[in-house]
Amino acid sequence: MMETEDGSRLRSEVGETRAEARIGRDTAMCGDPNLWFPMRVTYAREMKVKAELDRLGIENFVPMTYRIVESRNQGEVESRRVLVPAINNLIFIHSCQERISELKAKNEILEPLRYMMDHTADEAHTIMTVPGRQMENFMRVASKTDDSVMWLDDETIVGKEGKRVEIMGGAFEGVTGVIRRIKRCKRVCVEIEGIASVAIAYVPATLLKEV
Repeated sequence: MMETEDGSRLRSEVGETRAEARIGRDTAMCGDPNLWFPMRVTYAREMKVKAELDRLGIENFVPMTYRIVESRNQGEVESRRVLVPAINNLIFIHSCQERISELKAKNEILEPLRYMMDHTADEAHTIMTVPGRQMENFMRVASKTDDSVMWLDDETIVGKEGKRVEIMGGAFEGVTGVIRRIKRCKRVCVEIEGIASVAIAYVPATLLKEV
């Protein structure tokens, strides 16, 4: 490994690779063309990994958002609006497990990818995946980078989720989500449990249909 500093670190990385190989044999996640793999990327290298996947023609998705970043220029503080990943160290990959594992083993740029475990599954060592339809629904909202959406964390979400609804018109027509109270207002939230949650800033109540 290029980042290895000593022998013990090398042994740890090799052990992790073998563990991932065992996980691959223990799950039946490979071969379904509709599955997406949410994956962690170590040391905030998700954009570098994305660029390499784009070069290889492998569909992927990194949720992005604008944030205000401050920097100093000749003693003065300047603020800039910068497009950055909405969730650090996260990328979604649309491929099969065998292909991803092969690339991790052979491509140095993709080596930082790490599978995420589904701790809600009945079987141990189950790799987390997202069905295609759920991912498409999520990307309809998460691909927006303007003020029409809000990225959420555990502190932002208050109370239990409300009813499930479908949006029947407008820019988000066809999107399904749950009603949650966010910043004292009820909003439609689209979530991938345990990974990401994004809310639509405003949807008229007349466009919501309970499902």
